[in-house]
Amino acid sequence: MQLPKGAPALDEILIDAEAMPWREKSLRGISEKMLWRDDTTGASIALIKFDKGSGIPQPHYHASNQFMFCLKGRYEYTATKTVLTAGSFYCNPKGNVHGPAIAHEETVVLEVYDGPHYPEKPSWYTDERDAH
Repeated sequence: MQLPKGAPALDEILIDAEAMPWREKSLRGISEKMLWRDDTTGASIALIKFDKGSGIPQPHYHASNQFMFCLKGRYEYTATKTVLTAGSFYCNPKGNVHGPAIAHEETVVLEVYDGPHYPEKPSWYTDERDAH
């Protein structure tokens, strides 16, 4: 079968996410398991873990659309009182200012970006990998 013109070529992959170690981000209490990333477009799929009390400290926006599916926990965008709990799907469109956010308990989300995460590295990250 031939892919439609312009469709990206993808390799079939299978990852045992349970066996992957969490990589701690430079913002205390946040870890990730990067499941897939397209270095050309910046699109990615990752598991993100927020320890209780951790979160994103400032309002911010993204350079692409952000999608999150909450697998466990309770994560709140405090300015809007938007709360993700297990089974919640969150869609945040490109350029929409949101945050700050806090995890009220240990929270794990599946996070998808359809392009680059940020227009530039946010000040709360010291490691460039954390902004991808």
